[in-house]
Amino acid sequence: MLDSEQWLAAKQAFQAGQVLAYPTEAVFGLGCDPRNESAVRAVLALKQRPESKGLILLAADYSQLVPYVDDLAIPQDKRFAVFSNWPGAVTLLLPAAANVPEWLRGDHNQIAVRVTAHEPARQLCKALGSAIVSTSANRSGQPALTTAAQVTAEFGEGVAWVMPADVGGASKPSRIIDPLTQQVIRD
Repeated sequence: MLDSEQWLAAKQAFQAGQVLAYPTEAVFGLGCDPRNESAVRAVLALKQRPESKGLILLAADYSQLVPYVDDLAIPQDKRFAVFSNWPGAVTLLLPAAANVPEWLRGDHNQIAVRVTAHEPARQLCKALGSAIVSTSANRSGQPALTTAAQVTAEFGEGVAWVMPADVGGASKPSRIIDPLTQQVIRD
C-alpha cells in the first residue's frame, strides 16, 4: 500500500480543501472533505456537474456516515435491508441529517452513501478519519476514468493528490438503491 509520506500528502490535501482522486470498485473517483463547501464546489466545477444532482459519500464503515444520515429515520424493519448491502459496491439513498447542506445532497431529502469494500478506498477513508465525497472521475457526460494516469492527464493540477492504486474488478459503477422503498435508481 502507500508509505507514510503518501498518506500525509493525502491528509494535507484533504484538510486544505483540495480535490483527491482514488480508485473505487469500478472507476476512479474524485473526492474531497464533505464538510468543506469550497472543496465540494471545486469537485462539481471539475466535473461540470450541477449541484442539484447531489453527490455520493464513501466511507470505510457506517460510523463515518452517521453525521450525514438521519439514522433515527431508518425504520427498524428496514435496517437489515440497509446494512446487509455493505461493505460493497452498492450506494444507498438514506434520509439526510437535518444539517446536511443542499450543496452536498442536491435537491433531495436523502443523501447517497456507500461503505466500500475496495481496500484502497477503505484505507483512504480510514487514513483521513472521515467519509469523503465520491463521484466518478470524468467530466459530466464523458466516460469515467479508470487509471491514475488518465485522471492526471484529464484534470492536471485541478486534482491535488492522486492515489497510485488500481480500481477493483467491477465492470460498472456502484448500484444505487433506496433500501426503504426498494427502488433501483441505477443498476
